[in-house]
Amino acid sequence: MTSSDKPDNAADTPDTNAGHTGVAAMDWAAASADPQYRAAVVDLLGALAYGELAAFERLAEDAKLAPTLADKAELAKMASAEFHHFERLRDRLAEIGEEPTLAMEPFVAAYDGFHKQTAPSDWLEGLVKAYVGDSIASDFYREVAARLDSDSRALVLAVLDDTGHGGFAVEKVRAAIDADPRVGGRLALWARRLMGEALSQSQRVVADRDALSTMLVGGVADGFDLAEVGKMFSRITEAHTKRMAALGLAA
Repeated sequence: MTSSDKPDNAADTPDTNAGHTGVAAMDWAAASADPQYRAAVVDLLGALAYGELAAFERLAEDAKLAPTLADKAELAKMASAEFHHFERLRDRLAEIGEEPTLAMEPFVAAYDGFHKQTAPSDWLEGLVKAYVGDSIASDFYREVAARLDSDSRALVLAVLDDTGHGGFAVEKVRAAIDADPRVGGRLALWARRLMGEALSQSQRVVADRDALSTMLVGGVADGFDLAEVGKMFSRITEAHTKRMAALGLAA
């Protein structure tokens, strides 16, 4: 689900400009004294960890579709970066006394369902999925990270850092469209489908976990009110539109 890419046109979260207050001004030791907040962060790290593991697996699989040896090697390098991100999340869960496998388990069905419904049929669809589809989820997690304690926020933002997939996808997709403009229409339809599936999947993940959903709507930490939820999705949609333009596709 997470591509770990944040190009210049990614959604700007409140964390980039505003000073931190409430839980966001605390470290993990202080914030985790609230058991509901702790449960929400464990859910978040579990969801991210399985997302990174699934991203590693998918990139390694997509490498089989690569048209050249150089492309295959590039995807293998990106897959390795995703696995390193997974290891950081796994190790953090263990460090705070949680079993990583148990933390990830609640999110397996949602992630696997998403990937099953959005299996790419070729190399270009795989690139668009990683750049557009997964980046929507990454933007969502960055929005959430702005409201976490300082230790958790730093970790989440680090594992969402750029692996280079964004620039690679843009280069390859644009070259394919230049070679055959008809490709653009098919990929634009694919990207719109991905956006709908990614948003639905994010909502399912949150709705299924009480502690996580309570945190997001303000029950613990500095959650979103209804107005801020609308602004958040506006930022995510705007970033999606810019990514589509970077690929040379119509949103």
